[in-house]
Parts: sequence; structure tokens; C-alpha cells
Amino acid sequence: MATQIDPAVEKAADEFRHKFEALKREVGKAIVGHDEIVDGVLTALFIGGHVLLEGVPGLGKTYLIRTLADALKLQFSRIQFTPDLMPADIIGTTIISEDPASGRRSFEFQNGPIFAQILLADEINRATPKTQSALLEAMQEHTVTTGGTTHRLEEPFFVMATQNPIEQEGTYPLPEAQLDRFMFKLVVEYSSRDQLKTILDRTTAGYKADVKPVMTGDEIIGTQKLVRRVVMAPHVQDYAVRVMMASHPNGPYAIEATNKYVRWGASPRAAQTLTLGAKLNALLDGRFNTSFSDVQKVFLPAMRHRVLLNFEGEAEGISTDDVLREMIDKTPTMSEAAA
Repeated sequence: MATQIDPAVEKAADEFRHKFEALKREVGKAIVGHDEIVDGVLTALFIGGHVLLEGVPGLGKTYLIRTLADALKLQFSRIQFTPDLMPADIIGTTIISEDPASGRRSFEFQNGPIFAQILLADEINRATPKTQSALLEAMQEHTVTTGGTTHRLEEPFFVMATQNPIEQEGTYPLPEAQLDRFMFKLVVEYSSRDQLKTILDRTTAGYKADVKPVMTGDEIIGTQKLVRRVVMAPHVQDYAVRVMMASHPNGPYAIEATNKYVRWGASPRAAQTLTLGAKLNALLDGRFNTSFSDVQKVFLPAMRHRVLLNFEGEAEGISTDDVLREMIDKTPTMSEAAA
């Protein structure tokens, strides 16, 4: 028997789909191609997560984030991560202020650039682990604690970080605890021949993208709540759990490639990401229940930064994505118990 959908929920879903397409069109005024990257960024935004973008310099990672900020009525802040950046440069610092009338002095906290709604952490791996750790609390609890006082960040709060896979001299790999706080890791590839022609036409002929705001913060928060109302049937949820657990070496659902090439598997946050990402994909497809393909669609970006290869995998030139694709191929959608 089909589940009755609340007309108000159905209307909200239709409005969201129109807003999503409108947002993509606005971003498309400035960004050429990279449709999968744009979809991934927007998916993370609407399920309440953060994104790590990886790609060589000059592919438009930073420009994409700035364009998205222009298309949303949200406060935007950018931090250029460098080796000499300190935690106080991110979260803020306490200063002494003086009242002009009374002359009394007091301590006052001055907000740092982290007090924004869209935060661009540019070249995040160029800062020291001490400085990178300044983002941990904000990314998980959406708060900043300093001097014994906890400050809540304005919602929605969304971190987008970039890093280059080359020029590793003077860089500091992100700690696993911080990597795990990113919902998606998206790999930005080179543009195609036709895309490069369009990019040259736009960037060398005085073209200026007129990006208009499409959504507000309240609308984004409303969508995040709407996504959580999408149904995930027990057998689809079980598949999401099993395919995630296929990344655990010597675990009950590990495949041969996992046991051979993987050192550490994904955490429960990966299963949460698979669930929420699948729900958003279903919603965009006009459905209020998820399918196996919805889980598979978000599997690579949700898992590639949470699975660590061992020495043998690295020595043989095996990529994390290769192992993850094999997990999808060799994990049955229906378990023997369900069948």
C-alpha cells in the first residue's frame, strides 16, 4: 500500500527542486562544466555537511565556492591557510577595550573569520596541525570555545576547504579526525576541450557573470529538515550499512580487495553521509523513499577520504577509488537474511 504524502511536504519538495535547479543555473553563469562537483557541493550543503575539494591549481575550486556564496544569501568568509597562520587568526582573539565615557577597560572577544555561514578554507593543508585543529569544534558542534566561553555560530554553517594534490613540500596532511568531519571529498578533474573554449571566451573577452542570490539561510535549514523526512526502507538501510562495512579489513562484509589493500575503514559518519545523501538524491528525483542507486551515487565522495590504503596498496599503485568501486560491485544489494 502506497504511503500518503502530506500535501504540504510534497509542495515543499517541488519548491526545493525548482530552487536547486535555479541555484545550479546561477552557479553555471560563472562555472563551466564540473556538473558532478557542483551537484556534490550542493548535496553536502542541503544535508548539512562540509566539503573538501581536491585538484591541481587553476581548476576553479576557489571560484566555485565564491560563486556559490554569491548565489546564497549567506555571510561569506575566506581564510588563506599558510604555515604561519595561528588558531587565533581563525577563531578570533580577546582584546582590551576602553569605554570612552568612563575610561573603564574590559576584555572583549573579537570574532575571527570563522564566524561566517560559508567558510572557505583555501589550501587547508598548508597550515600546521595546531591551526587546522581550530576548525574541529566548529565543524562538528558549530560552536567556538575560547577563554572558557562558548560562542554559537550562525546557522547554516558550511565549511568548504580546498587542497592541491601536488606541491606537497611544506604541507601538513589533514588529521584523520578532521578528514572524517568532511561529508564529501570531491576530486576536481581537468576541463574538456569544449569547456576550455568556453572558459577562454568568458575570461578573455570581458565577460562578467551576474550571479543573483537564490536561497536564504532559513530556506536551506528548512530543506535540511525536509531531507530527513524522506523514508529509507530497512533493506536499503541495511545495504548502506553493509557496503560501508565492506571497507573494514577482516570484517564480516570485507571483500578480498579490502583485506589486501586497506589499512583502516570508514567510520559511522560515512553511513550517516550515505543515508542523508541517498535521501537528497531521492528527493531531487521526485521520490520520498530511497533506492540502492541513491546510496551508490554518493558512495565514492562519502568514502574516499575515510578509507586508508596500506603499504601494499600504495606500492602497487592501487587508488582508493578503485577499491571503493570494487566494494560496490561485490556487495550484494540484498543480504541473504533479507532474501
